[in-house]
Amino acid sequence: MSEMEVTNEAVGADSLDNVIWNALTGRQGRFAVGNDRALRFASSVAPFTAMIDSSAASFDALRELIDEHGPLTLATVNEIEPDARFSVTRRASLLQMVWQGDPAPSTDVQYVNLDERDVPDMLALTAATQPGPFGPRTIELGDYIGTRQDGKLAAMAGERMKIDGYTEVSAVCVDPAFRGQGLAGGLMKRLITAICARGETPFLHVLASNHGALALYRAMGFVVRRELHLMGLQRA
Repeated sequence: MSEMEVTNEAVGADSLDNVIWNALTGRQGRFAVGNDRALRFASSVAPFTAMIDSSAASFDALRELIDEHGPLTLATVNEIEPDARFSVTRRASLLQMVWQGDPAPSTDVQYVNLDERDVPDMLALTAATQPGPFGPRTIELGDYIGTRQDGKLAAMAGERMKIDGYTEVSAVCVDPAFRGQGLAGGLMKRLITAICARGETPFLHVLASNHGALALYRAMGFVVRRELHLMGLQRA
């Protein structure tokens, strides 16, 4: 374990190990589609999906979700192998990080609260910068904030998955034309402050290959808790 990692016990191993399932069976149950073996967020919200186990019955339920709602994404502690009915569209190493820092200092970054009227601009920014899946209803998962410059949405960040005691920071992205101004860090500081004020701990997910984002998150007080296996699936 590196110096940037913490023990699972220190940050609520059970609830964060299967965070997608726990979000869909808890605070964000209104977005859940599926049954007691496999659940996913509604496709217009997010592709994230979880199974109760890796049994044949759970894979049957997973196939039904794909047939009815389209391709999906899993993030699991243990790497799993789907059967021939599935086509793997992506595999990647995903790092789950939790905030263990000091209270966020103030930031000069000015922000606006984003709402449904901003969704077209948010979709355009996330399509250009690829911070992770973002759909037309993702904004319903939590609070999203952004900064506008020259009439354009220059940067944004928001809240995604929520379970008891934890809220995920997500969709952190900056238009290439406005990078180098500290916008991502400034927006994240505001979210961290707001989440902590609710008595919750911020966490996030980042691709292990995204070294620039990793450096920013570590500098802000996030530590690696767990490596997860990210896998995209569609029907074969």
